[in-house]
Amino acid sequence: MNEPVHLLSMEFNGEVRIGLTDEAQLYVIDLLKAHEVKGEIDIWPSTLLEGIEKGEDFVRTVARLRDWVFTQRNSKDYFIPMKEVKLLAPVQRPRKNIFCVGKNYREHVLEMGSAEDIPEHIMIFTKAPTTVIGHEEIIPIHEGVTNQLDYEGELAIVIGKVGKCIALDDAMDYIFGYTIVNDVTARDLQKRHKQFFLGKSLDGTCPMGPVIVHKSAIDDPQNLKVKTLVNGEVRQFATTELMIFSIPEIISTISKGMTLEPGDIIATGTPAGVGKGFDPPRFLTEGDVVEVSIEKIGTLRNTIN
Repeated sequence: MNEPVHLLSMEFNGEVRIGLTDEAQLYVIDLLKAHEVKGEIDIWPSTLLEGIEKGEDFVRTVARLRDWVFTQRNSKDYFIPMKEVKLLAPVQRPRKNIFCVGKNYREHVLEMGSAEDIPEHIMIFTKAPTTVIGHEEIIPIHEGVTNQLDYEGELAIVIGKVGKCIALDDAMDYIFGYTIVNDVTARDLQKRHKQFFLGKSLDGTCPMGPVIVHKSAIDDPQNLKVKTLVNGEVRQFATTELMIFSIPEIISTISKGMTLEPGDIIATGTPAGVGKGFDPPRFLTEGDVVEVSIEKIGTLRNTIN
């Protein structure tokens, strides 16, 4: 493997830095320290978003730094225990709204309505950039605004290069990597306003992370297990192969007449098992812990408060 794998944004010693880890996610390679000690001549990006915008040059630099660290006698000096850093959302502040696919798993459509609601065309809505928070950050309960806060565990795509009118066969080439999103939703606001934006865009309702996994590490993103737990109870469990609209279809459709740019986030839809789908509904309450796990990426954990 010549490519970087699990990239993250972290706060360490009062600074926001880019880190590199592996699937176990026990340690982080301090890429800034490696960059400075090795004497790389290129300017190191201050955020992971800036790195993504640099494209494959950034990917090659990260791979080179990682390989160099492992050749050093004091290589352990470049590793930080994960418990000593604060993980941030990989893309802390997207430059535009997060794209979201609605009704992209058949069983989820059925739990929310009927077979007549299965879409013929992709449904797209968005979440404001101010919704984004990181792993282990608090999801606000928004008392007085909603009493029907719900979870939606999803695989998210991170776009890696500029594209418009992207052909279906070329769509996967525009992906930088993958992360996890919890598309937290205020169901009562969603119903009241007859559209999705307000119910989807309350502050802190788009937990993201804990990492972005470079696309080179995931051979088949259309065959990943997605699982959501609330207080340790499995609520959602499915595989991404059950999507109604595939990842290439999603990218190609959004890009028709609209430019996709590096760092754009696309949440690909949630499977069945959301709180609204139970009888009676099982909405989130203060103190609930929501964990969204996706195979080969990790676990995104947040508490409601």
